[in-house]
Amino acid sequence: MKILAFLCLAVAALTMPGTTRAATAQPSPSVEALPGDSIYRLDLALVDQDGRGLALQDLRGGPVLISMFYSSCPYMCPLIIEAIKRNAHALDPAARARLRVVLVSFDSARDTPPVLKATAKERHIDLAHWTLARTDPAGVRRLAAVLDVQYRALADGGFNHSGALVLLDAQGRIVARTDKLGEVAPDFLAALQNATR
Repeated sequence: MKILAFLCLAVAALTMPGTTRAATAQPSPSVEALPGDSIYRLDLALVDQDGRGLALQDLRGGPVLISMFYSSCPYMCPLIIEAIKRNAHALDPAARARLRVVLVSFDSARDTPPVLKATAKERHIDLAHWTLARTDPAGVRRLAAVLDVQYRALADGGFNHSGALVLLDAQGRIVARTDKLGEVAPDFLAALQNATR
């Protein structure tokens, strides 16, 4: 019944005056088709370092290493970025090319697309395989809860937060996580290698 109602609304929207649809546009994958434990079911709008909008479910299709950070963080976030690089570089080149990395900012107010892009340049981040993104404060709360990342805002505009690397499969299910940032954890690396075969 819900699907029928949705289809009726979709057809009505397409036939309304002034509504246009590109001939080459592909429909978005259905959230209902995702597994019940997929984080891609989370309705979360992101904006990347180039100002492009994307939804979490747009990440489906391959392994994703996701974490949270903010650009002006002086301590934990540089460690998170270096930990991701270490784990990625422990993979062979073909596996590394199949891995997508997504960093979502805690700092909705200050981490604008130009700031995220400057951070990528400063940290020597390969934007062919990495995405730095922002969302609104409610989205930050929802994503942090799903990834089990603890954080709180500070009076100076910074954030106290935990650090975790979370590996998602092609359908957005959490298959591994680590909070070991100073070393490559063997079990997490094994999960990375398995996911990127």
